[in-house]
Amino acid sequence: MTSEHTPCGIAIPQSAGNVAVQVSFLKEFLGKAETLGYESLWVQEQIISDAPILEPVTLLTYAAALTTKPRLGTSVLLTVIRNPVQLAKSLSTLDHLSQGRLIVGVGIGGAHVPEAVFGVSTQRRARQFVEGLQVLKALWTQPRATVKGDFWKFENVHMEPKPLQKPHPPLWFGARTAVGLKRAVRHGDGWMGAGSSSSADFVQHVGLLRQALDEAGRDPATFPLSKRVYIAVDADRDRAERRLREWFAIRYKSAEMATRVSIWGSSAECVEKLRALVQAGAQQMLLNPVFDEMEQIEVLAREVVPHV
Repeated sequence: MTSEHTPCGIAIPQSAGNVAVQVSFLKEFLGKAETLGYESLWVQEQIISDAPILEPVTLLTYAAALTTKPRLGTSVLLTVIRNPVQLAKSLSTLDHLSQGRLIVGVGIGGAHVPEAVFGVSTQRRARQFVEGLQVLKALWTQPRATVKGDFWKFENVHMEPKPLQKPHPPLWFGARTAVGLKRAVRHGDGWMGAGSSSSADFVQHVGLLRQALDEAGRDPATFPLSKRVYIAVDADRDRAERRLREWFAIRYKSAEMATRVSIWGSSAECVEKLRALVQAGAQQMLLNPVFDEMEQIEVLAREVVPHV
């Protein structure tokens, strides 16, 4: 995987159907992903679920200890359900332990996020989201952090060590509404299209982002665009679709979503569809196989990524 190809990351398995992922499997997967040359490793956040999904920051810290080269990213943390002061410390620590490889993907969430379970108000979610990010940035960059907001108010607060990356780890937004995409341009350092959005959605969102970047006077070259892609390489297209639908029925309670948003088929077909996303504006790809992960990361590295 050379630099002339679109950088491709890989999703770290966080659940294995209805059972937890085995540590031995994770260790082997992470080692193989680094050996195969994947540019980055990614985790998702789903704290409340009937599926046994591992917590993302903890898992990424484990990945940091077992790898040395790939970037490590969250796609995405729902920061409104987390205390931003504690989160600032956890992520700064992770940036140090990974030697500056962290990408912090963040999202505002939606109706599916039960804020009340976390003791968080459902009112003024957008304001709370933005203010929480301001808390992170203040604690990461100011020697004595001061925040004067509606949800957080403090002065001259020390937090050390600051992140290894300066001024702080990049914040990549997950957003799909027009207002959310504009918010990403105002407050973020990049954007990642959700895996639960289709290729057609991605094209539309990139258009809105480019317009927002132009209106804000921001250089598009400094604002990377990425896309999570649920993918299955299999010459037997029907089998691949069936297995994707089975996984989506467990994780998202919607088998139909798999058909709408995933890419599957032969290596050549997957390459063609990924190239279309690159032509639409994707500068980085997060590939997310959901079954036979060990075999899939090998075939993807061998037959797909070099041609994207």
